[in-house]
Amino acid sequence: MSSPGLWNALIRTHHITSRKKVTKLKQAAAAHAVFVLLRSGSSPGIMYVEGPEAGVEGWVGAVQRLRYKDYQLASRPAPVVWEGKTGHQENLTEREGLHETDSVKDFGQQVASRGVHAWWRKGMGYSHTDQL
Repeated sequence: MSSPGLWNALIRTHHITSRKKVTKLKQAAAAHAVFVLLRSGSSPGIMYVEGPEAGVEGWVGAVQRLRYKDYQLASRPAPVVWEGKTGHQENLTEREGLHETDSVKDFGQQVASRGVHAWWRKGMGYSHTDQL
């Protein structure tokens, strides 16, 4: 089910270790009023962004300007398509701001709680189904 007005995107990088860059990402998340989940620390660096179309596109532009090593826009900004139940966004407590995790497993659990796990797996290259 697609969500009117909400968009998301997925970015992969070699790693996210610079605290200075993370601070800039946090500022950009606040400026664009988007939810951002980062997998920081060692390789791979993963960034998930969700919010209004202009906010998602603006935040992705801010990431591009930071010139991350091996930057890949794994899933371009597009309307969110939730998996499973409808109205998923209404139950989320974290709607804006930057949130970090240091494990891919936890990152996967958090995107699953947002209702986009299969989409994330496809963007990461873990799943190759054409159904998404």
